[in-house]
Amino acid sequence: MSAAREPLRRVLVAGGGPLGILAAIALRRALPACEVVVVGGDPGPASFADASPTAMPFTNKLHDRLGVAEAEIVTRAGGSYRLVTRYVGWDASGQGGVVAYGEALDPALKTAFAREWGKVRLPGAGAPPAGSLAEVLAAAGRFAPPPPGEPTPISSVDYALRWNPAAYRDLLIAAAEGLGIGYVAGVIDRIVPGAGDAISAIGIAGQGEIAADFFLDCTGPQAALLASHPHFAFNDWSATLPTRHVYIGEPTAPVIALEDRLTLTRAGWVSEVAGLDGRRAMLGTPAPLPRAEAEALLGARALGAVALTPGRVAQPWLGNVVALGDAAARFEPLGPLHLDLAHRQLALLIEMLPGRDITPLERDEYNRRSVLIMEGVHAVLALHFASVSAQAVFGTRPLPGRLPAVIDQFARRGRIPFREELPLLGQEQFALLVALGWTPGLPPAAQAADAVGEARARAAFAAEAEAALAFAPPYDQWLARLRANPG
Repeated sequence: MSAAREPLRRVLVAGGGPLGILAAIALRRALPACEVVVVGGDPGPASFADASPTAMPFTNKLHDRLGVAEAEIVTRAGGSYRLVTRYVGWDASGQGGVVAYGEALDPALKTAFAREWGKVRLPGAGAPPAGSLAEVLAAAGRFAPPPPGEPTPISSVDYALRWNPAAYRDLLIAAAEGLGIGYVAGVIDRIVPGAGDAISAIGIAGQGEIAADFFLDCTGPQAALLASHPHFAFNDWSATLPTRHVYIGEPTAPVIALEDRLTLTRAGWVSEVAGLDGRRAMLGTPAPLPRAEAEALLGARALGAVALTPGRVAQPWLGNVVALGDAAARFEPLGPLHLDLAHRQLALLIEMLPGRDITPLERDEYNRRSVLIMEGVHAVLALHFASVSAQAVFGTRPLPGRLPAVIDQFARRGRIPFREELPLLGQEQFALLVALGWTPGLPPAAQAADAVGEARARAAFAAEAEAALAFAPPYDQWLARLRANPG
């Protein structure tokens, strides 16, 4: 019989931002007998995952798994909900589009919507019909998360959370302290080599060294631990991702809304995230702008700017060091993909945690899947810049990976080819492509309309929408009541 491997005795997480703290919580829950220590201070402005005020629905599931209560995010960290993201200016028609979450649309109705989206619409003819219950609810301003385990007219509606980043970090710190996770403030000033390609300890300026069996690098773009490894390599995405400068806007007046916005302007893209602590905007451009012009596009005072070279590490796990989030990949904050990437990598790591003796096979498999996750983000970002309107602003660039085939299959057949570890589901990709200006084709079997089947599907969707609107309360009123009575 084979003997069980010796478990990890101490894990050190470098990086004191929300990502590092949540990673420490995950490790502590997965390895209750292991000592977990967080080292580092506040993240810098280029650590987009740590500064993010929102994530994707995957994070809700990770929070649940790690004991971070959604209700506490709402009541203690300025939490609010997003059902859809509205795209403005990306398509040539000017109608824009809406991207919701999940895979809840009847196939017959999806075919009918594809036919509607493909029509040429005259000025004043109105937008295409709603493509999801989430879009219906967001337009009406009605929502509350459905009670778990109880079927309701909105149980199929998936959603994302927003929060105040500083308050969210404080919430995670309280959870980490409750689990006995250690914390050392300070600056990492040296890496102590260990046996083979591992490291044995890190040095804290003025405080000595801390040894560990396993290290997580959550230090942001500088990748303080992984970049010191002799086999570190960086794959540049500059050929396919054109954003070079990101301007960060000061939060403005609070906005209560169930949608966020991504707008394409004459100079670049603008991301707007609604929140109880204010509207947060970012601007991404291919070239630097005068401050006044950047602030006019942001609709807010610019707090700072980040120069960006996009790309990813060749291998996020080297020796006994694993890089997560911005330490593994650097790219523009076009939507909440930074934190989604980091949390997917964290979930994968928890699934594949090693013992004290790390086998090359498990390290190779983690690297394979983590690279697929990063390249999935790369593809989604590049898709934005492949749209005709975006090319007029950012120029024409080659498409990475299988993206040309994806666009071809969508335009000819309305089909989304399967790709492993992508951050978006098929229906989400379908809606994104439409929002960016592509017209979905129809497969031969769907060229002729099934009037009876489509009418039945439309009637069923209309009934579901009516029931959802009747069930869901006015979102602003429900949120105000919850925050006033958090118990």
